[in-house]
Amino acid sequence: MISSPSSADPVPARVLVAKPGLDGHDRGAKIVARTLRDAGFEVIYTGIRQRIDDIVATAVQEDVAVVGLSILSGAHVALTGRVVEALRAADAADIAVVVGGTIPQSDVAKLRSLGAAAVFPTGTSLEELVAGVRRLVEQVEV
Repeated sequence: MISSPSSADPVPARVLVAKPGLDGHDRGAKIVARTLRDAGFEVIYTGIRQRIDDIVATAVQEDVAVVGLSILSGAHVALTGRVVEALRAADAADIAVVVGGTIPQSDVAKLRSLGAAAVFPTGTSLEELVAGVRRLVEQVEV
């Protein structure tokens, strides 16, 4: 069971879930968005086929703590690098970027070196995902 934050938490952390690029498969992203919402996060889901500039603009406008990229297309390295760079260019490098989807274990270190704060490959439990996002939010708030 996934626990929710206590009622003493004044404002839920905001998370943007986005599907960058041409990937049109969104079932996983919707499950992640719903799970994070049910765990007490405020979730903004942008839908499929999002441009990098639009993801970054929405993240900045919505003042999110975390951008979660759901990528199944195989372009996870290039797309993650572009999002991280675009956030830096927008003076929003404090927004953590996490990546989930069809990601080979051999690419995890590369994604981390590009600036991904966490990587959640296929098979990651929802409980592990929530705990990982919660840890990132706590680090940002400190």
